[in-house]
Order: sequence, then structure tokens, then C-alpha cells
Amino acid sequence: MNDQNSKSASNGPHGLNLSEMQLAPRSNTRGEFGSPGLDRPPLVPPVHRPHRELASPHSPVLQQLAFSQLQYGTAAAEMLAAHYVRKSYRKGAIVIPVLQGVEFSVNEGEFVSIIGPSGCGKTTLLHLLATLDAPDSGEICFERHRIDNVPSAGRDILRNKYFGMIFQFYHLLPELTTLENVLAPAMIGEGVLGYLRRRGAYRERAREMLELVGLGHRLRHKPRELSGGEMQRTAIARALVASPRVLLADEPTGNLDKHTGDEIMDILRRLNREQNLTIVMVTHDGRIAAQADRTVTLVDGRVVAA
Repeated sequence: MNDQNSKSASNGPHGLNLSEMQLAPRSNTRGEFGSPGLDRPPLVPPVHRPHRELASPHSPVLQQLAFSQLQYGTAAAEMLAAHYVRKSYRKGAIVIPVLQGVEFSVNEGEFVSIIGPSGCGKTTLLHLLATLDAPDSGEICFERHRIDNVPSAGRDILRNKYFGMIFQFYHLLPELTTLENVLAPAMIGEGVLGYLRRRGAYRERAREMLELVGLGHRLRHKPRELSGGEMQRTAIARALVASPRVLLADEPTGNLDKHTGDEIMDILRRLNREQNLTIVMVTHDGRIAAQADRTVTLVDGRVVAA
């Protein structure tokens, strides 16, 4: 796209300035799940630039990364990766190493579990992949774009539109109904006016996701009226409402009994197989981990088996 066309791109629906971005045409105007009007901004192929330019957090190359979706030729298989990632935390004068040179990747459509003992760095790695935290060294890449040094507005968009997240303790808003909790990412991402303009499409999408996880009859219930399994199903629907490219799950069955945990795993496997959703799941339960396509084992901040 020439400079004139690039400058003509107005501010995106999420508030990030798109004037320096080169946007490729979309191939699917109805979105990944066929819902009208819920498409994410398309992205261009990776741009190969000198490392000095990529190192700048204000580089136009990095600003386009949060919107990137490969639209050219045969898409690369690698979806999300950590390249020689190190992370430590400080407690006073003491430095506590958590990750010590982790090399990890997941391909498009793959279901990968990360397993290991408590304190081995599983959740830390998941938070780095989600850009909730930044590595001390190494790189986090999404669709072969480096994302750990993308400006904060771009990271917000990644988490709102491209990464769905499930946590062990649900993190539902108690004053909102089930339907409203699922709609929360759209409300946050679009802003008040943007959401109101597309409210019908978003509500339809949220209902579809709640039906998908078996909660179509619980739209008006609040979290205090739901069981633990139903709250986790709500959290899954919330994570899916924006049609994410990757689902990141942190101990999604850890707070549930065996039967309910198996139901949640059935949902995740179905999403992976039927909708080709890429899933990265952290767990300490070997039985749960074995249900993924591949298991990566962390011990003392290092990958010992993959």
C-alpha cells in the first residue's frame, strides 16, 4: 500500500491510531465464526527490518503487530512462541529466577499443555505469552511477529481481540449477569458508542457462545447463582466472544471436581477439533495434560520435555 493509502486509514475502532499501518484486504467479511460485523482489523505479512528499528516501541512496524493476521500465500504454522525467554523476580535484595532460557512454540490449531510442579514457571510463561508481563530477555512472538515490546495500546488490543484467556478462579464481575459478563470484552474494546452501534451483533455472538458451552438457559443469572462449573463455562464463553486466534488457559480445571473438570476439558477439546482453535493450557494435573495434543514439561524454569 502506498503512503497516501496508508495515511487515509483512520483511527481504528479500538482507539489505536492506524494512520501508519498498512492493512491488507480481508478474505472473510463475516468473521471466523460467521457472525456479521465482528471481524478484527486485518494484518500484513511480517516486515523484515534491522533489529534497531524493531527495538523502538514507537516503530510503525511494531504498531501494526497487534493487528497482524497472515493473509498471504501459505500461512506459517507457528502461532505463538517464546524464544530463549528468561524471567526473574526480586524480593528485596534477593533475585528469584523463574524462567531460565525457555524455548517454546505452538502451531496453529494445536492443543498444548504445559505441566510441571508448583513454582516451576508455568503461569509466568503463560503471562508472558499473553503479554501480561514482559521477559527480562528473549522474545515472545505471535504469528512470527515479536510482541513483547509492542506499546501498551497494542498489547491491550492483542489481549482483547486475538488472545482469549481463562483463569482458575473465573474472575467474573458479580454485579453482571452471565450474558453481560460475556459481553464485557466487547464493551471494553469498543467503548460505549462503538458498542452501542454494534450491540445487536455482539449480543447475538455472546448468546451463541453461551449456547456452545451449555448455558443458553442461564443468560440472566448472576455468578452467585451459578455452580463452579457454570462459572468456568461462562469464562470460556467470555474468552471466545471476540473469536480469538489463541486460547490461553491457566489451570482451567484446578478449582473444579473431577466430573466438572472433565466437562470443561470436553468443551476445550471440541473447540480445538471442530473450530481449529489454538489452545495453550497450564496444569499440574497429568491426567488433564494428557488430553492435549502435546505436553511440554517445565522443571526449575526450563523445558525438560516437549
